Amino acid sequence: MITHVNQLGPETPHTGPAPTGTQAIVWSLDTTAHTIAGHHIHDAHTILDTEERTKAARFLQPDDRHRYTTSHLALRILLGKYLNQPPQHITLTREPCPTCGGPHGRPALTHPNLHFSLSHSGNLAYIALAATPVGIDIEQTPTPQTVNDIINTLHPTETAELNALTPHQQPPALARLWARKEACLKATGTGLSQGLTHPYVSTHPTPPPTPGWTLTDLPAPHGYTAALAQTQPPIHDPAL
Repeated sequence: MITHVNQLGPETPHTGPAPTGTQAIVWSLDTTAHTIAGHHIHDAHTILDTEERTKAARFLQPDDRHRYTTSHLALRILLGKYLNQPPQHITLTREPCPTCGGPHGRPALTHPNLHFSLSHSGNLAYIALAATPVGIDIEQTPTPQTVNDIINTLHPTETAELNALTPHQQPPALARLWARKEACLKATGTGLSQGLTHPYVSTHPTPPPTPGWTLTDLPAPHGYTAALAQTQPPIHDPAL
């Protein structure tokens, strides 16, 4: 279980070795910052690749563009640290979609021993790194209207759990559920293509067992909820 989230600030981070086995490492950052890990945001164009620069330019609002640029700059800096490569030399790709086989599955590296996931909400971003497929999500507490819009699209048990709560309790419960579900869907690479009914992740304070995955709630600031999903290693039966 992860009980500590590393903070990525303006100074160059001390990352240590890359994660191995079932270990996962999580970093967070303020996406409104102008200096990340020794790199000023104005220099991001020298580190991000063409696709990232193109996506950044599509944002109509400067604040949204800044948040996107900062989080992707941070991702590249961390990947570069763990792989001992300059961040601008990191090659990002996409795995095949598990649903249709198209080139829009999980973001990935050409390096086979390091997996990552990035999520941002509000003014925060969380980045997870692991030796096995991993998904991370951070969510701001939604509005009551969002609860009303989503409540009937979830797993039937999740819908029943939310309906059993008071209107005041529903938004934080939905945030907890949504972060867990998004983390799982990012880890598999399916995204929202198959709807929101599966997997069942519950609104309860403790995540339920999720076959094939380790699902963990992460520490997060007030008004935010975060979760991590990581593949479980296969069990080898010596009797077989």
